[in-house]
Amino acid sequence: MPTHNIASIPGDGIGPEVMKEAIKVLRAVEAIHGDLHFTIDSYDWNCKRYLETGRMMPEDGIQTLAPYDAILFGAVGSPEVPDHISVWELILPIRREFQQYINLRPIKLLKGIESPLTNKGVDDIDFVVVRENTEGEYSNSGGRLHIGTPYEVVVQNSVFTRMGSERVIKYAYELARKRGSKELSVATKSNAINFSMPFWDEVVKEIGADYNEIDAGFYHIDALVAFFVSKPEIFNVVVGSNLFGDILTDLGAAISGGLGITPSGNINPEKNYPSMFEAIHGSAPDIANQGIANPIAQIWSASLMLEHLGYPELAKKVVNGIEAALVEGEVRTPDLGGTASTAEFADKIIEEIQKEA
Repeated sequence: MPTHNIASIPGDGIGPEVMKEAIKVLRAVEAIHGDLHFTIDSYDWNCKRYLETGRMMPEDGIQTLAPYDAILFGAVGSPEVPDHISVWELILPIRREFQQYINLRPIKLLKGIESPLTNKGVDDIDFVVVRENTEGEYSNSGGRLHIGTPYEVVVQNSVFTRMGSERVIKYAYELARKRGSKELSVATKSNAINFSMPFWDEVVKEIGADYNEIDAGFYHIDALVAFFVSKPEIFNVVVGSNLFGDILTDLGAAISGGLGITPSGNINPEKNYPSMFEAIHGSAPDIANQGIANPIAQIWSASLMLEHLGYPELAKKVVNGIEAALVEGEVRTPDLGGTASTAEFADKIIEEIQKEA
């Protein structure tokens, strides 16, 4: 019997609520497969822990996670803890220590959801953003001088290495090839950012020499965000640096129904380390503990995990179950115009998954 060891980090706010439902879905998948089993250990690494101990996770947190096959992450953030602490002391160390250099985010309008974009349907919004995930604009490089004085100086450096750029761009080309795309859409700003972005563009062209069937389409980031809104149907695979990819994927989530729907994977493609799968929504403290959070993003993230672990058919069944529940339409959380609780909506999704099985 294949057994996969999964670390669950529910986190803050609505994180524990949606994580509970994602794990229920995984248990339903176990029952469908029959020979598949997940051992799931939960860790209370969050802002509450930080307020009590001064650390978001214990000193040996990375060593604790290292043996797992994958990590399911809920959400992080609390009004009581500055965001730069909660993010830089939990999510970012995991991404970097485990070389999760690919942030993979499907931007897909699911059946049963209307996009806020007029006249755009499920055939128009269906692409993937590949975001560089360990360096770029989010590199931990810089500092402050003369703090609190009129001549205070703040320096924030972006770091683009050849290795870091090459590996994410090659991954994006491979994904474009797998999806049968004729273009790899590239986010850049080489007309204004005169060192890192021309270098990024050069690496795209160099890697592209091995993918003659795929054209590199270069889009300045300001034009690209406009095209995400005006003609999302032209995109199949988009690749961007850490900051550009982050911004683009939140916009992509908005045009496909909202942050409560969209999943993500922090991927170590070589599988030398565990990859981490998380909903891209925040901890939403304003609705925490009310049982009304939309669980789709967390459940869909679990589906991405299934695909990464080698079960693409099961992953597809989960997404099909989400769509079937949405199309049926009677059981929805308030953000989708319904009155159902988080658990009720997840139960409906599980029901639809079981029907397909």
